[in-house]
Amino acid sequence: MAKSIFREYDIRGIYSVELNEQTVKKIGFYFAEEVKNKIFNAKYISVGFDARTHSPELANWLISGINQAGLEVLFMGLVPTPVNYFSNFTDFNGKTTSASIMITGSHNPPEYNGFKITIDKQPFFGDDIYALGEKVLNSNLEIDDNNISININAKEQYIDYLVNEFKNLNLVGKSFVFDCGNGAAGAVLGDILKALNIDSNIMYEKPDGTFPNHHPDPSEEETLIDIKKELKTEKYDLGFAYDGDADRIAVLSSKYGFKGDVLAIFFSRFIDNPTVIGEVKCSQIMYDIINNYGKAIMYKTGHSNLKVKIKETNASFAAEVSGHIFFNDRYFGYDDAIYSTLRALELVSNGFDFDTEYEKLPKIFATDEININTTEDKKFEIIDDLKEKLSNPPSNFPKIKKIIDVDGVRVVFENGWGLIRASNTTPKLVTRFEAKDKDTAIMYQEKLLELMKD
Repeated sequence: MAKSIFREYDIRGIYSVELNEQTVKKIGFYFAEEVKNKIFNAKYISVGFDARTHSPELANWLISGINQAGLEVLFMGLVPTPVNYFSNFTDFNGKTTSASIMITGSHNPPEYNGFKITIDKQPFFGDDIYALGEKVLNSNLEIDDNNISININAKEQYIDYLVNEFKNLNLVGKSFVFDCGNGAAGAVLGDILKALNIDSNIMYEKPDGTFPNHHPDPSEEETLIDIKKELKTEKYDLGFAYDGDADRIAVLSSKYGFKGDVLAIFFSRFIDNPTVIGEVKCSQIMYDIINNYGKAIMYKTGHSNLKVKIKETNASFAAEVSGHIFFNDRYFGYDDAIYSTLRALELVSNGFDFDTEYEKLPKIFATDEININTTEDKKFEIIDDLKEKLSNPPSNFPKIKKIIDVDGVRVVFENGWGLIRASNTTPKLVTRFEAKDKDTAIMYQEKLLELMKD
């Protein structure tokens, strides 16, 4: 077992190599022990899994560990991650869960899998995951097979909830295309769209953990080729694509792709006095626009960080550029791509035109996210060194207006900004640059990367 599977926001590794039988059983056992220590009279942990071929086996191992610790499992089978989160807010014939574990490799290649964990409706991450890892790594505990669980129909309750929430949508004469990527979104999407009488074409709907059509990561342009072909036919008003476990969304028209910070602008306009949390990679345009009629807060990247900040500030929602949208307004504050889809369709139902409103936004140039390989040991050290150099930059360095260090270093210049931050989940530095035009953005990129390399 590798210590590196215990990451900032979740547990993730290669099936059978890093996530083997004894490791997974111990994860179940020691997490259940943690639940018992934190929650008085805890009885249940809810468990679901994504479409990966090895997810059912991991579920059996995980349940065996939880059972040995003396808690019971409410088991929901194959569901999207948001259904697993939803189970924390739902009663199942008098049974309520104290924690949840979603077995998912998210958008990683098919050989990967992992666990996204909540306890008492809040993310289990950071130091808690690292401490769990230490217990697992240092344990010689032997755990017997015991995969007895209580089946719950969380999927049906989730579908019924969303259908009821959006029953007043009026999309007559509209048509939409959806790409599930053979991920877990296909387990619920068709039933919801049918119940709401939404004219739709669902591509790659059947969950299949081998991902035979394309990799389920809508932040990668090559995974959007097929849905873009459909949109070019101009049969559809909008398109939606999902990652493997359906907590991340891509929204597209025949002309544009709308990233998470743009969607945040659109959604915020339909909420009174919105408070919106964005990550450090979000466009300054988003912060400036929302601050005109509400409050925009810049915070750390990462789904666990943003969920905690939502609870702290009671924000309306949070957004990441990558397509994680966390609605707290009329919802529960977690990232749910299916729910976000329905909120986007609600805008269309209200007469909102995505292309027209996008074209009204101020014109800027932003680079895509650019990753730089380094090591786990060096990545944070490099950021600290860069902060020190920025306190006394070279004479030819662009004028600095402000330095934001909530997550890495976001340097605000006169006509844009540049970001360099250490990834919390991989041995990489993550960069992004934005300015009034391409030449200025590239200049900021070159100057900041040059200072970092020095």
